[in-house]
Amino acid sequence: MSNSAEGSKQFYVATANLLNFANPNRTYYENAPAYDNEAYEHKLRGLTGLLAKAHADIIAVQEVWDSDALEALAVSLGFKPEQTVIPLASNDSTNTYTKGLGAQNTPAVGIISRFEQLETSLLEDIAPKAIIDVPDIGPYQRFNRPPLVLRVDAYGQPITVITAHLKSKRAFFLRDENGNLLEDMDDPNIRVRAKLRSLCMRAAEAASIRMSIIERLHHTREPLILLGDMNDVTGSVTTQLMTETGEVNYDKSMRDVALFDAARIQARYGWMKDVAYTHIYQGMPEVIDQLFVSEEFLPDSKFSLGHVERVDYFNDHLKWDYDDRVTDHGIIRAKIKLND
Repeated sequence: MSNSAEGSKQFYVATANLLNFANPNRTYYENAPAYDNEAYEHKLRGLTGLLAKAHADIIAVQEVWDSDALEALAVSLGFKPEQTVIPLASNDSTNTYTKGLGAQNTPAVGIISRFEQLETSLLEDIAPKAIIDVPDIGPYQRFNRPPLVLRVDAYGQPITVITAHLKSKRAFFLRDENGNLLEDMDDPNIRVRAKLRSLCMRAAEAASIRMSIIERLHHTREPLILLGDMNDVTGSVTTQLMTETGEVNYDKSMRDVALFDAARIQARYGWMKDVAYTHIYQGMPEVIDQLFVSEEFLPDSKFSLGHVERVDYFNDHLKWDYDDRVTDHGIIRAKIKLND
């Protein structure tokens, strides 16, 4: 364990979008070239270099196509292959989701953890009360990229970790069964309607995740961490739909089920605020890769089990030329200390 030398119960947790990390010589998108062996090794080395600096004990990942690739990355970071969890990108032929073929049609989310795994599940179906009709499509009933729930034992303390990759803000245009466009992408009114579809999808996903979180946190004292690529900023409607942080201002009892932005509650808050961004969208830096914690990691809570000591952003590579980047997202990492 990376913190054993210090003798205190602390750990690092991080999230990273790996930008279509796949096995070599396999097609993941029809319009994207497969990695040859050289390109794969370059990406593996690059991701290893970025993530090694984080020294994380728990790493949530997004945009992974193959478990073999993720296991290779985990091993290069000092983990064991079995410490990776990514059922929807499995290369195991006995896996009922993938039949060993890895992720299909869209990449998957996963978690690498040094801690013992106590429970694993996927959020596949949108909660009934979160289902909404998407314009011109109908009820949105299943996650496009199901969030992964992993419950771990950290120094004797069970912690639930949920990683998600919500629908992007990219306009969702209608297509036929063969992928051919059914709409005029140059029509500004259609473009707005296509973006509305994406927003509806992301909102339904956020609401469904929120309902799962409420069910897990209500009247319990077991901490929860939500992290991943939320595809919108911290203060957005969809992100706040998942966390309901602001509700605490009006109802203190909401602390029981609310989530809190780790960057805002860190003990050293403010020292990194000028360099806090994880993605550059249409030329503007923003934080869309996020990390939230439950009340048990608030130092002023009577139910506190620890606190967020600091949050770091690893984003220097986003300043490089695009061809030199192995991912187009920064890494956010939190250092959490459990009470002795």
